[in-house]
Amino acid sequence: MAAEMHTQRAAARRDLAVRAAVEQGLVGGTDEAPPLVCLLDTAGIRASAAALKDAFEAALAPGTPALHAFAVKACPLVPVLRLLAEAGIGCEVAGPGELALARAAGVPAARTVLDSPAKTAAELREALALGVAVNADNLQELERLDALVGAGPVRSPIGVRINPQTGAGTIGALSTATATSKFGVALRDPGARDRLVRAYLDRPWLTRLHVHSGSQGVPLPLIAQGVRDLHDLAEEINAAAGRRQVDTLDIGGGLPVNFASDERAPTYAQYVGALREAVPALFDGGYGLVTEFGRSLLAKHGLVLARVEYTKSTGARPIALTHAGVQLATRTVYAPAQWPLRILPYDAKGAPKDGDPVAQDVAGPACFAGDLLATARELPPLAPGDLIGVPDTGAYFFTAHYGYNSLPRPAVHGFTVTPEGGVRFAEVRPAQSLAEIVAESGGPLRDALL
Repeated sequence: MAAEMHTQRAAARRDLAVRAAVEQGLVGGTDEAPPLVCLLDTAGIRASAAALKDAFEAALAPGTPALHAFAVKACPLVPVLRLLAEAGIGCEVAGPGELALARAAGVPAARTVLDSPAKTAAELREALALGVAVNADNLQELERLDALVGAGPVRSPIGVRINPQTGAGTIGALSTATATSKFGVALRDPGARDRLVRAYLDRPWLTRLHVHSGSQGVPLPLIAQGVRDLHDLAEEINAAAGRRQVDTLDIGGGLPVNFASDERAPTYAQYVGALREAVPALFDGGYGLVTEFGRSLLAKHGLVLARVEYTKSTGARPIALTHAGVQLATRTVYAPAQWPLRILPYDAKGAPKDGDPVAQDVAGPACFAGDLLATARELPPLAPGDLIGVPDTGAYFFTAHYGYNSLPRPAVHGFTVTPEGGVRFAEVRPAQSLAEIVAESGGPLRDALL
């Protein structure tokens, strides 16, 4: 019942925000207002952060250190990272750009983790100098770290990422624990386990182990199996070392998100339940924990609002041409079966639109035929000036712009609903100007090739 009430309140906040966005001129059905805007529900983000922390705190032995680090790639916006930091969430970064964003947001090095399969020596030096935790992807990277660690004292906790090779989910491109995944040291390859144990025995400064076995399309039991393999390896290393050398397990993230409705499923509590069933010793206080969730923290709290510019019919097929397409929902456009999105119809005033549903395509503005958010979707007939809302887009969608046709990045605003039902907006990222598009496309260097 509590979860259902939470879902209803989030949907109510969303509808209030849509109407307010129109009334306050952030988006609209006429040329006086922008044709596209993206919104983030700050109350929803805070609630997700609290749910994550609560789920683990309820299960962990008292006093167990736990760091929940947000996967910056899911939403690389500094104000969002700052909001999460204020809610007690650190950052997991996968390169110098993301590390710079985390630092700009004020996230301390001690609450930052660096993961990447291709770290340069310069990136490693920077992380070690700052005290950022590092997860080495492979044994060659460990050899590079040998020289850096040997050059002087290091504050950074350092570990190794393993690939438990537990298998793929329903989306192969996102499955990180397959037999041939590019990530981590393959645990089940011949001789790999012995080499890993030896690597730890030879390097007393290796104190962490890392796995990331989850992602969209991966069921909870399969995710939990990868974490169980991680725990088993840590126990083996510590037994061989005769001491508690590995003191922290980084269990990654990758909790799937439900894109079919407003329901939040699976929940963090269900995830923790799956872990407790598969590897109960994980919670007994023997190891500190790190998590790296991204999509599950942000996806449900993002909304794209786009104007319907034209409607037409081709071959008896109704089509609504909108300003939201491949530039915001790249995965949906190129892999619609794996990344379906809902479409919420609103009228020009921002009120939910009713009417007998008609099968119609919802198309984006890009100049290729496949730029479709939905095909033959049953919706009330859309008309020019109406708005479409595209929910569940707070992670990996409008936060990771794709510059097809030099379409500009839209503005992003966070919103808060007051107790009186008013809506306050805060700009998170300004809309990209045409001058900025020209500048980043070499405009100041126009004569460089003459």
